[in-house]
Amino acid sequence: MTPTFKVWLKAFRLRTLFLALACIFMGSSLAAVDHKFSMLIFILSCLTAIFLQILSNLANDYGDYVHGADSVYRVGPKRAVQAGEISASAMKRAIYLFVFLSLVTGLYLLYVGIHFSPLNFFGFFLLGILAIIAAIKYTAGSKPYGYAGLGDIAVFIFFGWVGVMGTYYLQAGALKSELFLPATSCGLFSVGVLNINNIRDIESDSMAGKKSIPVRIGRHKAKIYHWLLLFAGVIFTFIYTIVNYIHPSQFVFLLSLPMFIKNGAMIWKISDPQKLNPYLKQMAISTLIFVITFGAGLLLATFAF
Repeated sequence: MTPTFKVWLKAFRLRTLFLALACIFMGSSLAAVDHKFSMLIFILSCLTAIFLQILSNLANDYGDYVHGADSVYRVGPKRAVQAGEISASAMKRAIYLFVFLSLVTGLYLLYVGIHFSPLNFFGFFLLGILAIIAAIKYTAGSKPYGYAGLGDIAVFIFFGWVGVMGTYYLQAGALKSELFLPATSCGLFSVGVLNINNIRDIESDSMAGKKSIPVRIGRHKAKIYHWLLLFAGVIFTFIYTIVNYIHPSQFVFLLSLPMFIKNGAMIWKISDPQKLNPYLKQMAISTLIFVITFGAGLLLATFAF
């Protein structure tokens, strides 16, 4: 049976695209403040990030099925291969397709944004290849790093430092050390989404040999870890704002704080893993709102006052 378009959309896990776009929005806002914004680079960055995220989701669907993490004991939504909605071979073909799409938009992005520097082109091309490998090898392959508990590090690096600062560099042609602060916030919040997912799946992951952070430290400590991720994520951008203070409008990002408090409180309170599912999406949306309000406040302070 040929999978329907609706089945493929479900496999793409569109709600996770909020995170992929958050780091692009953050980097682009910072570039715009420095009068370096490029709409073409922004669009190409968004497309590349979306293709890489979908690639990661499809590879995760396939990899967890192969390694047994998507078993009858999993409490999260059923994945497409696990449910028999998409065959393993069809999923592999889709993975190849999104590798190709990521390469096409990524190479065009580099052609537009690198300013004819061979060394920079090679450096960013290598980062792009590493991003593709990271997307696939999280749960797929013979030695998936997600099963060793290294997923948090990869998410932090690619959704934080690489995503934000890479987007900024492609538009501005340079980097500033202070950009590590908001980039770190993006990375920490993205790890927060992964942490909720791993807390939910702690039992099935443990049985499948997937040693995520919650499996390693236990549910209670994983919830403390979640609060630390949320707190640190806000603090790093707060420090950046203090250092670069121009106008009170820069603190408008704090309007998103209640959303993170609610997320942390519910993750702390909920004991039924199935009830954590809505807070995965809520955390991803909260991150995007945080980024949008941060950018809006910064742009308002820069250009209106």
